[in-house]
Amino acid sequence: MRNWDDLRIFVAVARAQRLAPAARTLGVDVTTVSRRLARLEGEVGAPLFEMLGGERRLSEAGQALLAHAETIEAAVIAVTAGDPNSALAGHVRLSLAEGLATHVVAPGMAAFSAGHPNIRLDLITASGFLNPSKREADIAVMLARPRNRHLRATRLADYQLGLFATQAYLDAHGMPENAAALEGHTLISYVPEHIHAVELDYLSEIHDGLVAQVRSTSINVQHAMIRSGAGIGILPNFIATRDRSLAPVLPAVMLGRSFWLVTHEDTHATPRIQAVIEWLRGVAAAVS
Repeated sequence: MRNWDDLRIFVAVARAQRLAPAARTLGVDVTTVSRRLARLEGEVGAPLFEMLGGERRLSEAGQALLAHAETIEAAVIAVTAGDPNSALAGHVRLSLAEGLATHVVAPGMAAFSAGHPNIRLDLITASGFLNPSKREADIAVMLARPRNRHLRATRLADYQLGLFATQAYLDAHGMPENAAALEGHTLISYVPEHIHAVELDYLSEIHDGLVAQVRSTSINVQHAMIRSGAGIGILPNFIATRDRSLAPVLPAVMLGRSFWLVTHEDTHATPRIQAVIEWLRGVAAAVS
């Protein structure tokens, strides 16, 4: 297998999961992408993708090839960038929660880019978490430790959540005396049928029977609704305590959660992955 260009096309399709977006990224037509993939599969002797819901998901052979292809990609980028001795180059996909990405990770991106100009870092905050075991992400920050022998998981940070509202809302509706009294207030939380992790089912943990009247799948939207005075909601302290418009409600009622840093065993030690992990551990210290 001597054609780097075919591998480059394969990597683009693996990331985009569709031919057309990959072709646009590469600046070629879809027919070229399809032809090159077919040629590469002929060399490998096995299908590299499986079709699932209109998307191309990596097959077992594709997963094995991707790890090697990305290593070659990093070397090519390092050489073309004028630093052939540098291994800190290439593409890294980081899947993480929207709130963590917005309030903790994104503010640190300038420093990361300055220190690692040859690493292209994608912050992916799609609903749910992309799965490193399926090569959907290189690194995932998850709310629970996965049980998969092909994944390496370590605790990134512990954090707390509490109830918050604006002082204007509390002046108008009163401060609840206990968790049971929350039933008489407008509560803000997630849309139950779109909760992708049990760790986000906060209200049932605070008091049985609590139901949110104002709901969103986005923690940032919930934050905006709480600060608008729409009701009482649950927010991570690393979001709420930085917002001076919010007041704590029932401060003794706190929830504890953890972020888990998850990588694939095969790529964990890759220099560009380790560079992102080291930076992420530094910025995540702010959530504790």
